Amino acid sequence: MQSLLRDSSFLLSLMTVLGMLLALAGIWLPGEWFAALSFPGLAIVYLAGGFPAGWRAVTALWREQVLDIDLLMVVAAVAAAAVGAPLEGAILLTLFSVAGTMESRALGRARHAIEALMALRPETALRKTASGSVEEVAATALEVGDIVVLRPGARVPTDGTIAVGHGGVDEANITGESMPASKGPGEPVYEATVNLDGVLDVTVTRTVGESTIARMIRLVTEAQAAKAPSERFSAWFGQRYTIAVLIGAFVAFAAFYWLYSDWQQAMYKAATLLVAASPCAIVISVPAAILSALSAAARGGVLFKGGAALETLAAVDSFAFDKTGTLTTGQAVVTQIVALDEDTQGFLSLLAGLEAHSEHHIATAIRREAAKRGLDPAKVAGVSARPGAGITGHDGFGTVWAGNAYLAAAMGAPVEVGRLQALADSADTVIYLGRGSTVLGAVSVADEARASSGPALDALRASGVRRVMMMTGDRRAVAQRIGAGLGFDPNEIHAEMLPEDKVRGVAALADTGKVAFVGDGVNDAAALARADIGIAMGAAGSEVALQAADVALLSEDMRQLSEAHDLARRTALIIRQNLIFAIVVMVVLVTAGLFFDLPLPLAVIGHEGGTVLVVLNGLRLLARRPTRKHNVLTSASTEKREADA
Repeated sequence: MQSLLRDSSFLLSLMTVLGMLLALAGIWLPGEWFAALSFPGLAIVYLAGGFPAGWRAVTALWREQVLDIDLLMVVAAVAAAAVGAPLEGAILLTLFSVAGTMESRALGRARHAIEALMALRPETALRKTASGSVEEVAATALEVGDIVVLRPGARVPTDGTIAVGHGGVDEANITGESMPASKGPGEPVYEATVNLDGVLDVTVTRTVGESTIARMIRLVTEAQAAKAPSERFSAWFGQRYTIAVLIGAFVAFAAFYWLYSDWQQAMYKAATLLVAASPCAIVISVPAAILSALSAAARGGVLFKGGAALETLAAVDSFAFDKTGTLTTGQAVVTQIVALDEDTQGFLSLLAGLEAHSEHHIATAIRREAAKRGLDPAKVAGVSARPGAGITGHDGFGTVWAGNAYLAAAMGAPVEVGRLQALADSADTVIYLGRGSTVLGAVSVADEARASSGPALDALRASGVRRVMMMTGDRRAVAQRIGAGLGFDPNEIHAEMLPEDKVRGVAALADTGKVAFVGDGVNDAAALARADIGIAMGAAGSEVALQAADVALLSEDMRQLSEAHDLARRTALIIRQNLIFAIVVMVVLVTAGLFFDLPLPLAVIGHEGGTVLVVLNGLRLLARRPTRKHNVLTSASTEKREADA
């Protein structure tokens, strides 16, 4: 209630309603005392309901040369008062004011994602000092490199990496995952997630201003400010149609005056026509649905970079997927090691030294295997990545490299060696290690499909998506093993692709319809950019992924993708419903105003009722909760609204 009283639009609507009640009491109740209430009541209605709207309309016209739809309502109300029907004008202003307040508060629900995100951020943190003691400081005072102590139940004050300790972390408000993530040393934690158990020492890697939550807030804000093509069209149409309605009202007044020779009757019918033809419902129908969908998606762990991305995803009929880290877990494990000089430890140490400079999933598996064997990575300098191929560097004895068969061929190193050929013939991914033009050996690495990939792909196929493809740089045997388990047809699996091959593959799909590419946002940046819409998987904490893609799935649950696609298609359906309903209502009211004796109050009820209905229809997108989780974002928003009340 307190938040309502702070809302000026609500207070003006309340004054308008009270003035309307006074006017009705003066007209309907007997006695001179009640009759004296009529004029003050009407004055309050016209001042509280008409003056602010008229001022906004005149200001918009003067500063921006924009004809506001409010102007139509004010003109119609003044015209009604001028012909001796001030009560009808008052009814128009009252319903218009109440409907406007309802719309603004309803659409405010679609913007609560920002408030909920802000509410989740802790204000203080426990920082370790140089002497080892703990001090409480403002979260905004944290710097990169500070050590923060997290006790059980505490929220993470900003992004960081666990230095000491193990525990479960609830990341539902960031990634949408319902199950807590088990975290240990070296693993990242994100601002506003909850440490469930254990005491953790966390090294700050991002300040509060650059944290995951801060970037999410910026993305949601930018997305809600950016207009989709249909929104831009409705705004363009609304401006031009408003001018047409004003001109049409003057023409109608002249025509009715010529027919009836009564300027008051002509003015009344022209005012009725002005209300009936107003495009409020048409103009509001699109942003009501778009804003609701963007907020619902953000609450579910999916960030759209604007309404245009939402509309494009709804039209997509082909999906192309990267494999490693997208369809698969990316938690690869080393299955075999072949060192041609039989020095397995030295071979693995050198390979780990190279891969220590890579963030690729396979590099992580190799480093993990070396650590498990107690091996220290060899020192390698001058490391540079070759996208889609591997990595090169110098170890003091010459150029060393690690990568796939493409890189081996580029280095002039033959890999058709007996013991290595056995690895190449397997269905595992093979990484070769060499020095100059000599191959030193290879490791095989296996990856498994995500548990959520199969159901998500089935949902996409069931929704009517025309083509679902896999595009990977991995070997064909590996791609076919993973693809077969996920239901891909053999001709839908494209393997051994370089980044430029993926771009060409996406372009070929784009020639036949809208295409979406789903990748990790780093290695697949070119394909993400070439697709009609790029979708980054597991983008929480990844600046590159958030920048490269049009849509960011913050968790690694593939079901978020199928839910986002379903949300986009339902949004497109609701927009069509709203536009058809708004146009039909307007046509019926205009027809009744032209050829029948449509009372002004009835035109007002039809106009304002239609406007509110399309807003409420758009808000249906907020009502659906993701079925697989309880989202902290929803709880925070609910708690904030209850506190305000």
